[in-house]
Amino acid sequence: MNGSRVSLDLYRVFYTVARCRSITLAAGELYLSQPAVSRSVGQLERALDCRLFLRTSKGVELTSEGEALYAHVAAGIARFEMGERELRERRNLEAGEIRVGASDMTLRFFLLPHLERFHTLYPRIKISVTNGPTPETLRALEQRTIDFGVVSRPTADSGAGRPDGDAGGPEGLLPNPGTPSLPFVFTPVGRVQDIVIAGPRFADLARRTLALRELESLPLILLEKDTSTRRYLDGFFTAAGLRLQPEFELATSDLIVRFVQRNLGIGCVVEDFAAEALGNGTVFRLRPDVPIPPRRLCVVQSGQPVSRAAQRLLELILNEKA
Repeated sequence: MNGSRVSLDLYRVFYTVARCRSITLAAGELYLSQPAVSRSVGQLERALDCRLFLRTSKGVELTSEGEALYAHVAAGIARFEMGERELRERRNLEAGEIRVGASDMTLRFFLLPHLERFHTLYPRIKISVTNGPTPETLRALEQRTIDFGVVSRPTADSGAGRPDGDAGGPEGLLPNPGTPSLPFVFTPVGRVQDIVIAGPRFADLARRTLALRELESLPLILLEKDTSTRRYLDGFFTAAGLRLQPEFELATSDLIVRFVQRNLGIGCVVEDFAAEALGNGTVFRLRPDVPIPPRRLCVVQSGQPVSRAAQRLLELILNEKA
């Protein structure tokens, strides 16, 4: 056997001849002439330095060496065909996986209906959601462990809480604020509003406009620092010359609402999280004299290619937004 690498085309011809047990039938299946198939078999036998077929009155039969080789080649061909079938299924959205990053807020109040619709249309696509705050979502995107994320960002006119001094940009595609490794692209898809809420103990505050500075002296309940919401609120109050020193720092907005319902302090949450509690009157909305500006919800991408399934989900999200 020589040391040169044998062409895979020769193995394909060998496999077809062995399966058909006929040079003639193999030639028809491969759309080759009979002499071309015979030459390929001979070339493979010379390259491997062994006889692979015996001619019979009915066609050809494998030698013992041919049988040994066929077991490996058939397994390899089967794997190739499995790969082709998987790619075909992925292309037709009959298989595949989507990896999405989202915070509790963006998942619950924006992304979930889109995932439900996509799953109804393409039930065989696996959807994996990495749940975490915006900084974690951006890190996951940079490390390419997710295909895209849905995050919150300050609006162009808010002027507060901008990471790395980002001054915002026009609606549409926004530049990445200070991540050098990958040029993130942000596409606005909606807005969210942060509000201030209180329980019955502070009901008197709900009857008047609250000076923003008064919040400094009240027991505040905020999200933990490693969240885009907390960074945004810190930036907003810092721009107003105030410094927040919360009494409680919690992991989720749902917990903030529960703490406020038990009169443990004044909470800042996205309005949607407090909707039920506001509706049943267990919390009240406070009205600062300087309202907190809304934030944008954005789909964030790294600019790298994504799977056909991920691209289809993005199209559903962005087309519905448009």
